[in-house]
Amino acid sequence: MSSIVAIVGRPNVGKSTFFNRLIQRREAIVDSVSGVTRDRHYGKTDWNGRNFSVIDTGGYVLGSDDVFEAEIDKQVELAIGEADAIIFMVDVETGVTPMDEDVAQLLRKVNKPVFLAVNKVDNSKRLENAVEFYALGLGEYFPIASTNGSGTGELLDALVEALPEDTREEEAELPRFAVVGRPNAGKSSFINALIGEDRYIVTDIAGTTRDSIDTKYNRFGFEFNLVDTAGIRRKSKVKEDLEFYSVMRSVRAIEHCDVCLIVMDATRGFDGQVQNIFWLAQRNRKGIVILVNKWDLFEKETNTMKEYEARIRQEMEPFTDVPIVFMSVLNKQRIFKAIETAVEVYNNRSKKIKTSELNEVLLPIIESYPPPAYKGKYVKIKFCMQLPTPQPQFAFFCNLPQYVKDPYKRFLENKLREKFDFTGVPVSVYFRKK
Repeated sequence: MSSIVAIVGRPNVGKSTFFNRLIQRREAIVDSVSGVTRDRHYGKTDWNGRNFSVIDTGGYVLGSDDVFEAEIDKQVELAIGEADAIIFMVDVETGVTPMDEDVAQLLRKVNKPVFLAVNKVDNSKRLENAVEFYALGLGEYFPIASTNGSGTGELLDALVEALPEDTREEEAELPRFAVVGRPNAGKSSFINALIGEDRYIVTDIAGTTRDSIDTKYNRFGFEFNLVDTAGIRRKSKVKEDLEFYSVMRSVRAIEHCDVCLIVMDATRGFDGQVQNIFWLAQRNRKGIVILVNKWDLFEKETNTMKEYEARIRQEMEPFTDVPIVFMSVLNKQRIFKAIETAVEVYNNRSKKIKTSELNEVLLPIIESYPPPAYKGKYVKIKFCMQLPTPQPQFAFFCNLPQYVKDPYKRFLENKLREKFDFTGVPVSVYFRKK
């Protein structure tokens, strides 16, 4: 269960540069969600063996200067509510500004670790100037230069030291299904429809965020936790950064679930924000089911559903093997189909295939369609196996792993899907030297 670290501060102090430095630190880092608008603001990284998610609140400020202040206050409040630790970034070139003082005032009341990072300190003169940031009343500060990385090591050492331990008990872990989606897509109604009439709910466990609730759900022989991100009502004054709010909440829910039920509004389509959430789930290697709600409101002709589905799949490329359920929560149409599908996806995600069976099925296919030769060299794949990870990952052992290109990896992934049914689950294919 990784912690969330938020980087806050006014615009142009270097938050994004620092953020980009963090998430590109190692090859193994899940890169920030691509193919999405605003894609640089959420990433995963690790330091000293601790994984954590980083959220850069920077790029979400919209509007003119006078709008800035209110916006930043809102983002800082949100970061305070959601993150486990906060990096407050200021700029030594401009010194302490009134806006910095506002943010500091909010942060002084917080019961969470706050790290004051004074950026752009790249010479000794500036190191002396940094002293004035003691005036913000946040105690020690960390002089850093996010362009060349000096000082960031000390900051990150202190940061991971302060992050809460990963404490989630490994009880007989029930599958966790997160219901995510943009506001007003029908998440709450979906959950109410599911648990409304039945009396099987055992407990309500307070979840990771203040009001994302885990509901134990037991019906038709399925037992799992439903993680509801819908309990979060947006504050009436928050219009502009709605996206930021729902993305931040979804990040939490997605990271800690097995299957994401992405509820979208049929009348709005598979728009930017839904895609955002989809890519987030895909990059986190979660099972995914798309629920197209309010289908009853949609004008229909003979092929409407087929065409609608084809449009969604086109937006999802290359990961199109995802179940799409058309439903109407209002009319209680196909809501249980949604849950059955989620259970199937969960089973697909935890599927383990015997090595002997895997080789028996795939080696003949590989022999008929070997990887294309590269610079006159032939890649020979001898053996494959499934790795012992929570989600499907496969290693293929060969003589020249560096010459296997993405199209061939996709070809093998598609064959795996076709032969073993991994619908709704991201599959990873790796090549290793034998």
